Order: sequence, then C-alpha cells, then structure tokens
Amino acid sequence: MTAVIRSLSIALACLFAALLPAQAEESVAEVVAALGLREGSAPVRDMKGWEKPKKIVVLAEGPERIAWFQEAVKGVVLVPARNPKEALAQVADADALVGFCQAEVVNAGVKLKWIHSQQAGVEDCLAVPKVRAGGMLLTNAQRLNGPNVAEHTMALLLTLTRQINVALANQRDGTWDARSMRRVMDLDGKTMLLVGLGGVGTDLAKRANAFGMHVIATRNSSREGPPFVERVGLANELPAMIGEADVVVNVAPLTPETIGLFNAAMFARMKPTAYFINVGRGESVNTGDLMAALKSGKLAGVGMDLVDPDPLPKDHPLWRIANVVITPHTAGTSGLKAERAWIVIRENLRRYVAGEKLYSVVDIKRGY
Repeated sequence: MTAVIRSLSIALACLFAALLPAQAEESVAEVVAALGLREGSAPVRDMKGWEKPKKIVVLAEGPERIAWFQEAVKGVVLVPARNPKEALAQVADADALVGFCQAEVVNAGVKLKWIHSQQAGVEDCLAVPKVRAGGMLLTNAQRLNGPNVAEHTMALLLTLTRQINVALANQRDGTWDARSMRRVMDLDGKTMLLVGLGGVGTDLAKRANAFGMHVIATRNSSREGPPFVERVGLANELPAMIGEADVVVNVAPLTPETIGLFNAAMFARMKPTAYFINVGRGESVNTGDLMAALKSGKLAGVGMDLVDPDPLPKDHPLWRIANVVITPHTAGTSGLKAERAWIVIRENLRRYVAGEKLYSVVDIKRGY
C-alpha cells in the first residue's frame, strides 16, 4: 500500500471517527498514563534552528477540531488540511507539518522543522531523504494502537485455539459438527513469545498474562521489561528463543533487520504445535515460506492482520489454506484510539510552540 493511499485511509478514518458516539474526553495525563507515552530526551527549544513557529499545517476533519487545537497554541496560524493535496497547497512556508509525511508534501515544505505522522510505522516517512537525513524532528502515533491491536491479536489467537474459524465454516454450511472443533489449545500455562516489546507488545503481554500464559519477549533496545514479562532477550536471540513458544506474535516495526525475518529457517525452529500471529508488518514475513510451513504441518495455525502483498489478491492461495485467519489490516480500528490521537496531537502542538519536550519522538537511526 502506498504512502498516499495510507494517508487517505487515515484521513477517512478520522472523518469516520467523528461520527462515532461521543465519549467523555480524557485528560492529557490520563492518556499519557494509559498508553505509557514517553517524552523526548531534550526540549525542542534546544534543537538547532528552532524558533517559535508562525504557521503549522495540521490534519483536521473540520473547523471545530482546528478551533480546539488553536486554543492550545494562540498566536500561531494553524492551517487545516484534510488530505495530502490540501497539505501540499499550504506547506511551502510552514514551520511544521502534523498528520502527513508524503515525499511530495515534505519536500515542498522548505522551512519544516517538525513532522508528526498519524501512523505508528514510519518506514514510508523515513524513506524520504530529507527526513532520513535527521535535520528535523519526527514524532508518530506510537503506543496509540496498543490496546486495540492487543485485543485484536487475542481475538485472532482465540479464533484459532478455540476453533471458532471451523465453527464459522460449519455455520455457513448449516452443519452441527462438534467433532471438527476438538483440535483446541488451552492458553493457560502456555508460552507466548512477543517479537517486539513496544506499546503493542506491552499491552498484549498484559492480556496474555491475564489468560494465565507465560510471556517472554525480544526487543532491540535492552533486556528491560514489565513484571508480567518473565524474560526479555535481545533481537539477535530470537532464533534461540522461538522454539520455546506455543504462540509467536510478531509486533516488531519494519526495519532493514526485520524485512523477511520470518522465513523458512525461522518457522523450522518453531514447535509444530505452535501458532503464529502477525500484527507487525506484512513485509516481515516471507509469505511463500509461511504457506509451505503450514502445508507441511510445521505450524498449527496462523492469524494475520498484515500480509505481503497488501491487499491480498482474491485469487491468492493463502486464502484457501486451512487454519489461517486473515483480517484486512483492521487491528488499528478503534474509536477510543482516534480521540486519544487528537489529544496527543494537541498536546504536542502546545509543547512544540512552547519549546518543551515532545511525546513519541522517533529515533531516526533505529527507524521507530
């Protein structure tokens, strides 16, 4: 999926979110605590070339939203944009760009010092040389997807382990057949391996722990983890740890190191009774190797919200392999997330204008 299509999808999601039933607005402190958001290491006023901005182009679905933002940053011109085309028309003299990160738009913004992406994954944004060079600040929607993607992951897993996918097929045929649903796996006492222990991984670990699972994880940055994760290994320890798991969940960001990470060699290290769930990135999984592992009985089942290619063509053979559950990149769907995203944007706008530390700063070198 191209960056432009993703951005248009986000804009439409924002418009749709505005139609959802209103919820009591959370405070900034509540959102930060709920998601575990982290501040950047230094105030933006210490950033080379920073000065109080005069104009910021901001993703907004209507005048009410932009007025709400404007209350937090009096004295700065906020220009609303509903899509990349509108952002492109306004970005030339803007000091910051909030909600978009397409190459055409970024390159047209000759004065840009800060870009905020409405996505957690910023690989498309970092593909823009101007961004990759590191001369500007980049923030993203990290951790905002944690609760909803964690819930979606458990839904995929339980669909497989309790054979709900088989029940749905029986229901379509009007077949009452309990025998076909006896290949179940209890989660209590089983081990889940999280490949990536960021916001989504942490929220998923909480839920798996509540089901009585032992949770282990790998991460690229350190061996530190919350108390409900029993052991954290470094990224290069994945081949040694993957054979311990009854459930392997990919929640890693897409970086040069994670492209094609799950291939034939990695699947061969897994238990043949294990389940594999991908809610990270489609390109992290070699789809051909995955299908071969399933057909040869080297995996018990697979749940996928992200697939390579994306979207998966109607005639792709993966659709027809037994014990595979596919959802069309919908784990990120959440009315709660949409409102929290607006709150984070508003707070980061206020902080940037005031020269303070921002939330959710991307490490350009690491790629997340």
